[in-house]
Amino acid sequence: MRGNIMVLFISIGVFFLIDWYVFTGIKALTDFVQPTSRKIIQYVYWGFTAWTIFNLLIMYSGAYAAWPTWLRSISIGLIMGLFLTKLVFVLFLLLDDGQRLVQLIYAWFQPETQVDTVTGKTTISRSGFLLKAGLAVSAIPFAGMTYGILVGAHDYTVRKKRLVLKKLPSAWNGLKIVQLSDIHAGSFYNKTAVQRGIDMVMQQKPDIIFFTGDLVNNIAAEMDDYIDLFSTLKAPLGIYSTLGNHDYGDYVAWNSIEEKHENLTKLIGVHKKMGWDILMNEHRILKKDGQELAIIGIENWGAKGHFPKYGKMNLAYAGTETVPVKLLLSHDPSHWDAEVRQKYKDIDVMFAGHTHGMQFGIEKGGIKWSPVQWMYDQWAGLYEKDGQYLYVNRGFGFIGFPGRVGMSPEITVMELHNS
Repeated sequence: MRGNIMVLFISIGVFFLIDWYVFTGIKALTDFVQPTSRKIIQYVYWGFTAWTIFNLLIMYSGAYAAWPTWLRSISIGLIMGLFLTKLVFVLFLLLDDGQRLVQLIYAWFQPETQVDTVTGKTTISRSGFLLKAGLAVSAIPFAGMTYGILVGAHDYTVRKKRLVLKKLPSAWNGLKIVQLSDIHAGSFYNKTAVQRGIDMVMQQKPDIIFFTGDLVNNIAAEMDDYIDLFSTLKAPLGIYSTLGNHDYGDYVAWNSIEEKHENLTKLIGVHKKMGWDILMNEHRILKKDGQELAIIGIENWGAKGHFPKYGKMNLAYAGTETVPVKLLLSHDPSHWDAEVRQKYKDIDVMFAGHTHGMQFGIEKGGIKWSPVQWMYDQWAGLYEKDGQYLYVNRGFGFIGFPGRVGMSPEITVMELHNS
């Protein structure tokens, strides 16, 4: 608890110091504004600071979960947008203060060039150009994040891939798979928009649907208002799902281990209630015209130190050895390099999610970039090594920041062919 309190106080201190520094620039920019208007601007500015600190305290207390989803989303989005805007403005303030410091040092050696004729004191004023430029540039990320919340959060994109597996039996040639991942129902605040995404899935006419984990943020009850929507997903060969790191409730302070287990049991029941075949370290072998295809699903297994390893590949894989093509559902893409490629070289394709593409990035004109690539070697799209494939879905929902900027929510459509 002591460590958490320290983190809370440090966070509040950092926010306050940044806001105070930014305020010095805002104050300089409003020096020539009418006094009444200047006071209103200052009250509004510090009002947002107070709102940020209040939110931090509420988060720390655990009462944030009781807030309506729409209020949490708006609040988090506003705080993150304004904080990023202030950070950009700080860069210009530092540049301005840096050049003022140089001038001041010079003035110490050449005082006659920097003396106010009235007061006789050395004066170095802030640069109006740099402050105005900083204000203009810092507005860009705020506008981008606002767009990401209002539009980007539900700007569902269908990404199609054609994959050739030479061992694919002829009966399965042309199999159309739709993959969804990272729904994070606890973050949703626009049921109409979510329905539009589900309609887009069904428009693809999938043969089979895969869901690769993180149905909720933490608690099974987050799905209560969305079971009816996701129950409309259908595919002739079924819907197969697995769990992600958020599904276990590991990020909640439960009253007891039993309460946590009950939550997980309820969540597994939600999968089943929607008609999804949840794979808990197990597999299914599908047959068509006497030819087999294996679908393997494991619980979350992350190679990064702070993510749990609930998955047991040895259990899920056992019994599929002779099946010519094996498709694996595993939430965390780091599992591919860490275990799958090392020990299970006959897994043809692994389907993953988890990264969200960090909900921020650039994918235009051959450029593919996101900060998440500094943590994950495989973070979005299709990858191949030594004849094995990994597809990382960018996620259907969102968490934390209630939007997406340059990294649209994804509906993957993959067709398998043998030539």
